[in-house]
Amino acid sequence: MSALISESDIAAVVQAAVEKHGKNHDGLIPILSEVNRAFGYVPGEAIREIRKHLYDPANRTYVAEGQLYALASFYDMLSTKPRGRHVIKFCENAPCHVVGGKAIWDALRQQLNLENGETTPDFKWTLVTTSCIGLCSVGPVILIDDDIYGNLTPEQIPDILERYE
Repeated sequence: MSALISESDIAAVVQAAVEKHGKNHDGLIPILSEVNRAFGYVPGEAIREIRKHLYDPANRTYVAEGQLYALASFYDMLSTKPRGRHVIKFCENAPCHVVGGKAIWDALRQQLNLENGETTPDFKWTLVTTSCIGLCSVGPVILIDDDIYGNLTPEQIPDILERYE
């Protein structure tokens, strides 16, 4: 258990998410998303707590813990590891690549001293790749939190990152 997140905090967030989204399979991703939004990631303790709430009495079954971990680790909007305050998503798809994406990726890695999926020791930044942000016409593209930056050049990266100081 993280020293910063108490069992009661996790229980309260999970309870509220389950009440909001229901106890069926349709609610799994929204529940995980609520937990991720509250804590910045989905702690293992939260997965176990979610599982307790998603019991199907008709079939006498729980949602498998492995299924919850699989969902939390599959979608790039979710994380099972703590992430930085600012998450940079770099589009690595072909349209961004052919217009200079590799140079942007190299500039981000050099500026932050991070590789894909890593977080700075101060938990300020997390750098991840994604297959597509959906803005191919303005590539190369990055998404920082909810802010979109397109038509990037490597020279712009320091100024963009400075906005988050």
